[in-house]
Amino acid sequence: MLTNSRHSRTISRRMFVIAGSAAAAAAASTGSTFAADTAKITAIDHTYGNPPPSDGPGLKMINERFDVNYQPTFVPEASYTEKLTAVVASGDIPDIMYSPGDSNFYKWAGQGAFLALDDFIEQYPSFKLVPSLTLNAGRVNGKVYAIPQYYPPYSLTPSIRQDWLDKLGLKMPTSYDELKQVALAFTKQDPSGRGAGKTYGIAMGQTINPSYAMGAWWDPDSWLHKDDQGRLLLGSITDASKERIQFLAELYAEGAVSRDFAVMDWAATNKEFYSGKAGIFIGAPRGMSQDYMAGLLQIDPGARPVPIPPFKAPDGAQEFLATAGFSGLTTFSAKLAKDKDKTKAILDMLDFRRTFYPADQQTPQNKDYDWLMGGEGKGYDVVDGKIVPKDGTTNPQGLAPNEYLVGGTAWVPKPSDLDYSKGYTKEPIMGAWAKALQDMWTQTKGYTNPTIGVQSKTFEDKGTDLTQFLSDEQTKMVAGQRKLDTWDDMVSEWKSRGGEAYIQEINDGLKNMQG
Repeated sequence: MLTNSRHSRTISRRMFVIAGSAAAAAAASTGSTFAADTAKITAIDHTYGNPPPSDGPGLKMINERFDVNYQPTFVPEASYTEKLTAVVASGDIPDIMYSPGDSNFYKWAGQGAFLALDDFIEQYPSFKLVPSLTLNAGRVNGKVYAIPQYYPPYSLTPSIRQDWLDKLGLKMPTSYDELKQVALAFTKQDPSGRGAGKTYGIAMGQTINPSYAMGAWWDPDSWLHKDDQGRLLLGSITDASKERIQFLAELYAEGAVSRDFAVMDWAATNKEFYSGKAGIFIGAPRGMSQDYMAGLLQIDPGARPVPIPPFKAPDGAQEFLATAGFSGLTTFSAKLAKDKDKTKAILDMLDFRRTFYPADQQTPQNKDYDWLMGGEGKGYDVVDGKIVPKDGTTNPQGLAPNEYLVGGTAWVPKPSDLDYSKGYTKEPIMGAWAKALQDMWTQTKGYTNPTIGVQSKTFEDKGTDLTQFLSDEQTKMVAGQRKLDTWDDMVSEWKSRGGEAYIQEINDGLKNMQG
């Protein structure tokens, strides 16, 4: 099962809160001693799983290596936003802080809460790797106040059963018309060999998810098209999205789209594909469920999902919409401007955590990697040539420094440097699918919205309602409950509800950011 929807673009990580007084107490309880001038570092971050202990071996290793007094306490993700707001409101902002990159970050940065990092970008290798456009996520009033945390650019990508195409003698579709014909064939013929009427074309769930945007041109989340004023438009209100919705409506009328899509949650949508009912769904190089694939292979041993390459758009481009390339932001207290030594210690730690080691360098012989993982035989074992951590998420023991260090995951120099297919060891066919997805993205690159970091007060206040309105009305169009020829009326109403102000604010913000 994949992470739910194109909007869900975060990565699980183990993070923490560090309190100076707690650090002193923990140091005393473990027998650790710190010189009077040892940096006491405070930080706040969230965790999805169980936290490592406050006195784990990995933490002691960090303190010894970086000569800091550093003891973390974790905040559960479910209560993180509330806790973060309370901490900032108290005025006692931690030295290091994770931000999801929401409106609060931009408000607090504008109020002077964080340290400007422009002078440090060129000093640290992992900072220099961040593309300028991605850095905009942490830029406020022309200055960088946060370092983005890495997330691969790959979006959820339309995929298809190649074995079904072969069974019916069909070619890989290269346009919406060809995709429609394939979806109808999957519905009306017998691609599975289990008898006609047992299969259909497209698995889709509530909120028209997946969107089946066969390129950035048709993507509802893109900012690519322009109106007659030269303003960028949200993709979901463009004629390109109208074409996509019409395509889905025509297929739904023919029974080639999940019948109950309007009320199907993400788990149920996955089940439609992995139970062998639908032949078209989505995939991603990372995050796919090998257990789900095992279930599909029990039903159809010859199942072979492959990506559908992006269609050629009217402007000649063949590219999917890429993610923003980050999963959150790491900020630093403005108070650090008065303590250069402490600032350097913190940035050294962050840069070390963000250092990427290719697969051939992830060995006990690489002393830095070995240390990060807690040491061979202590934090991890080598099993059949692979690194296997000793710690788990259910009851972690804090055996490795990487369980405590801040900054998310390593910053990968090029997405192709990381081969996600090697992680699918249980089901080789899924590894092949992931490899094909990653290769396709490498070859076609992707379109990245230029609006990263641009804020809209209207969307902050009304974004949920604006998004829900379009989702509801377009769902009605797919289901045949609202006519496609009312598209312009729908767009006009969306604009009157706040969409017009949203578009203008995004375009004004983009101009200001570009200077």
